[in-house]
Amino acid sequence: MFRKIRSLVLLVLGVWLVAVLPADAREPDMENGEEINELCAGCHGEYGEGGGQGVYPRLAGQPEGFLVQQLLLFRERKRPNIAMVEYVDDRQMPDEDIQDISAYLAAIELSTRLEPMDENDPNFDALARLEEAKRVMQIPRAAGDVEAGKVLYRRECASCHGRDGYGKAGDSVPMLAGQYTNYLWKQVEKYLNGIRIHDPDAPEDRLLAAFSEQELQDIFAYVSILDD
Repeated sequence: MFRKIRSLVLLVLGVWLVAVLPADAREPDMENGEEINELCAGCHGEYGEGGGQGVYPRLAGQPEGFLVQQLLLFRERKRPNIAMVEYVDDRQMPDEDIQDISAYLAAIELSTRLEPMDENDPNFDALARLEEAKRVMQIPRAAGDVEAGKVLYRRECASCHGRDGYGKAGDSVPMLAGQYTNYLWKQVEKYLNGIRIHDPDAPEDRLLAAFSEQELQDIFAYVSILDD
């Protein structure tokens, strides 16, 4: 049981402990973050909603500290990702830019449904409605036993990722709710194959290896409905 709890501490999007930006860093420049996001949007979407149905993960709403940590891992080549290489060298992504884009993405809130609206209302704004629709994101329910997954999630994952799956910003623990299930599965494979390392002091450990495929499938089935 201890091995399972340890493995699920950061589940699929776990954080490798790395040097982070200085605690006394200046306030993030949100306008700069927005400009940087124009480049990120080509893969991750205009609002950080992800792309390709999970080929590129959702970034919107992830804790700022978590995004900073992952960008540093990419920049230091400690988290292999060919698609990111050209964007994260020291000149392309200095510390200030990492802080700015992370803060900008963390502040984006995505709704899971459109509010009802009367199209015959004289104040109806079609353009505003279209823009609102772009910010709506709903992950399809994943295959698996939702009730079994709920039990497993609350026992093994909720203490770190939160009962509702939205992570913990203060601890830089990522949100799982609203993340593409196929992306989560890809990260499982990377952890099991040692491509992503959870603990640099014990690189031989394989995160999630103590769980059966069915258990993981059930957890993901439950996670997929947390943002409903």
